Amino acid sequence: MSIVKPRTLSGFMELLPGKQAQFERMVEILRRTYGSYGFAALDTPVIEDAQILLAKGGGETEKQIYRFTKGDSDLALRFDLTVPLAKYVALHCNDLAFPFRRFQISKVYRGERAQRGRFREFYQADIDIIGDGQLDILNEAEIPAIIYKVFRGFGLTRFQIRVNNRKILNGFYAMLSLSEKSGEIMRTVDKLDKIGADKVRVCLTDDCGLTAAQADDILKFMAITGSNAQVVAALEGYAGRNEMFDQGLSELKAVTANLAAFGVPEANFAVDLTIARGLDYYTGTVYETTLLDHPEIGSVCSGGRYDDLAGYYIEKKLPGVGISIGLTRLFYVLDEQGLINPELPSAPADVLVLPMGDCAAAISLAEELRTSGLRVQLYAEQKKFKQKMAYADKLGVPFAVLLGEDEIAEGKCSVKNMRTGQQIKCTAAEAAAHIQATLNANAGAIILEK
Repeated sequence: MSIVKPRTLSGFMELLPGKQAQFERMVEILRRTYGSYGFAALDTPVIEDAQILLAKGGGETEKQIYRFTKGDSDLALRFDLTVPLAKYVALHCNDLAFPFRRFQISKVYRGERAQRGRFREFYQADIDIIGDGQLDILNEAEIPAIIYKVFRGFGLTRFQIRVNNRKILNGFYAMLSLSEKSGEIMRTVDKLDKIGADKVRVCLTDDCGLTAAQADDILKFMAITGSNAQVVAALEGYAGRNEMFDQGLSELKAVTANLAAFGVPEANFAVDLTIARGLDYYTGTVYETTLLDHPEIGSVCSGGRYDDLAGYYIEKKLPGVGISIGLTRLFYVLDEQGLINPELPSAPADVLVLPMGDCAAAISLAEELRTSGLRVQLYAEQKKFKQKMAYADKLGVPFAVLLGEDEIAEGKCSVKNMRTGQQIKCTAAEAAAHIQATLNANAGAIILEK
């Protein structure tokens, strides 16, 4: 039989156990934080009817989707978690309590060119709040407040949630009689960080057909910066000229005020008029989150308000607000930057029990330690002591517990700290308390900022 060389497809991330444990720690924090705000866990199918997934798609989406046939069925892998959510809400609308709050941490698939930090299979961590006909503005402040808690839970402090409102942008372009060109203008303005104001001005006049005065007005508007209060005050100068602008400004003021009420420091959120997000999808508040010390990474979390989640599937207005973390990409970049805490235990067990004689006694000891809440592995292989310790060391377990004839006779066990080399002899109950106390003392943030 010929040997097939093992390989992982390009754009698919496969982690060793230690790294996978670190990734799972991030998932645990996400689940715990989302759950603490009353979001229900949801898991939609990986494979859907292609017609369902492409109802809102087409264009680039159709080019990137993994699509195949099975018998007479036209099927596709989900490319995000929002479209399956729309189908789910439309399908179960009569059974759900609104506002419906759900979180989902699952893999999605996009057949785009794999490159550094961009994958074809990756995890997204989404939260959405869906209303029945209407949805209060308070929800648009709570969503980024939850992201603040998540990132702080990861151990990050140097991040900023940038907030804007699409109604402000649409209203402003309407003031300039540029509503028909607003999409093209927003795509051009989105290049400000990449090519600078001078080149954007050229693009606005040459490519978008704007006058020099219109281009200057737009760049002046986009250049409004300062504290959140200063930006809002500057926007007040445009009030009264367009109804949509005024509504957007009112919503923006409510979001910023409530973000502060939710306990988000101003150092971690800022009004940024350059944020537009998906041009045809978002209708109100929009968000993007960046790591301040790593601007080259770009947005690591984004989302916003939309007025009609499931319009392609049901004749019922279901407004919502949501946000998504590209978890695989975030983990990859943080790991590449050396920001994942190397001191965090990443072994599959807290304790490795090494029987030196009576296996029945070792089994009882392992069960007692598990009952105390520890993760315990029993080493059952008949190997020499040196080989057993080498296994414990390679596995990376924090503690090895040895049980030989002397320990059994004394009703005790020997507990070795694999990091320090310190070894003590104590009862099983004392061992459990000692190990747990040491683990708690060494618990730290997942991410270490440099």
